[in-house]
Amino acid sequence: MKSIAILLPALAIATLAGCSKQEPQSGAAAAAALPAAKVEIVVLKTTIAPSLYDVMGTVRPERRAAIAAKVMGAIEEMPVVLGQRVHKGELLVKIAASEINAKVMQAKSQLNLARRDLDRERSLLPKGASTAETVHALADRYAMTEAMVHEAEAMLAYTEVRAPFDGVVARKMASLGDLASPGYPLLELEGTTDFQVEAGIPDSLVSGLSVGMPLAIDLPATKARVEGRLLELSSAADPYARTVAVKIALPVAASVRSGEFARVKIPGAPETRLLVPKTAVSRVGQIVRVFVDIDGKAVLRLVRIGESSGSSVEVLSGLDAGDRVVVDPPVGLIEGRALEVKS
Repeated sequence: MKSIAILLPALAIATLAGCSKQEPQSGAAAAAALPAAKVEIVVLKTTIAPSLYDVMGTVRPERRAAIAAKVMGAIEEMPVVLGQRVHKGELLVKIAASEINAKVMQAKSQLNLARRDLDRERSLLPKGASTAETVHALADRYAMTEAMVHEAEAMLAYTEVRAPFDGVVARKMASLGDLASPGYPLLELEGTTDFQVEAGIPDSLVSGLSVGMPLAIDLPATKARVEGRLLELSSAADPYARTVAVKIALPVAASVRSGEFARVKIPGAPETRLLVPKTAVSRVGQIVRVFVDIDGKAVLRLVRIGESSGSSVEVLSGLDAGDRVVVDPPVGLIEGRALEVKS
């Protein structure tokens, strides 16, 4: 009886051990039982391509202006709100103008007086009751008072601040009742078209740039990549940041907002890169994988990828030049399955 009791646990352990050894073989056995998968193979080759450096930039409209008053006074009207679209010539700010109105009336009164005096002396000149010198002096006084009227009217016009172009109110630095002073911005107006990216390029990368060349730009807010055109390239570098200011025009169809973050791709020195077709790469969660053909069977490789380049993506690790990569692997392809290369 004791021998039977000892034999049963030993038999159970042997059974479990046998099962555990067969489990890893089940996947290989299943792959071997499947018919060969017809696939397309690409042999990886290294390519020489310029390295790309990311430079941070900001989206700005080509047209923007800080709107300030030319005269001092309390803000009487501000009929615009933040984000409002305005048209060229539309009223943005009106400043109280009682003192300027008084100056306009005073100047016009002096002009009327000068006109009457001039007309009187001109009528007396043919009769010998006046002199040419008097007429000339009154004509000069009339011209001077007329200029004073124009000056006062111009100052009165400055009390109404109007939009210099079609745009949107991006910022407001003043409110109704505030005191407007010459030179101090009241609000900022920005255009709604012709956007561009402003960035500072490291001076070590500027030698490869030229006005008009295309540059790739990533827009993280919309997860889009667009092609911009280098519009302006400063001839001087910032002595503190060691960067050169550039402006890159964005396509008209680009969906962007002023102040949006952008990432500009700046080409650097050429380097050797290994590219794989995007259709060969698949993801399972955070894992990036590729199937390769080794001795006619599918072998799974975990890879780390980098920047995209057209229909390909750079492989940073996991693959080598000469590897036979499966392009667009069929559904159900597993490691160990036989492969039949399409002719």
